[in-house]
Amino acid sequence: MQVILLERVAKLGQMGDVVDVRPGFARNFLLPQGKALSASEANIASFEAQKAQLEARNLETKQEAEALAEKLDGQQFIVIRSASDAGALYGSVTPRDAADAATEAGFTVDKKQVILIAPIKDLGLHSVAVKLHPEVEVQIKMNVARSAEEAELQASGKSIQELAAEEEAAAEFEIAELFDDIGSAASDDDLGAEEAPAEEDEAKA
Repeated sequence: MQVILLERVAKLGQMGDVVDVRPGFARNFLLPQGKALSASEANIASFEAQKAQLEARNLETKQEAEALAEKLDGQQFIVIRSASDAGALYGSVTPRDAADAATEAGFTVDKKQVILIAPIKDLGLHSVAVKLHPEVEVQIKMNVARSAEEAELQASGKSIQELAAEEEAAAEFEIAELFDDIGSAASDDDLGAEEAPAEEDEAKA
């Protein structure tokens, strides 16, 4: 099926291009999203008549997208989720979650603009693409953690595995110290028992 593109579409072409696409792709995505028109003579003529207006509108929205991109690019957003000790999430982080986190932080992002190759299913920092305009794309990071404190540690560069290892080492250190204290107390008791008979002998003498 031939369509005429009303905006740049990745891997298809630029605004005004007439391209061949699968009928299902056109009916389910390009046409309802307003990204293309079927390439009939009437639609091509209509596009040519409106081309200047469409290009002006595209430029305007692109400039708006670029202004937002400057502020949004590289931003990090925290998403709190329950997870196992190994870091596997009970569920996943979706495009909607990413869009909601960005919106709560004061950015206007729609879930349809968030590009996730696969849902996020582990704790940690995850890079996510956001397509603000057909020609403007930025990268943000999702800091997925079990608590705000954990998110802060992850943001400093520590992985969930490193955090778990540190907690385990701290627990082992506390246990070792506890045994040392018990051992010292036992030694003091033994020493006291040895000194007592000596004191009794001196008393008899």
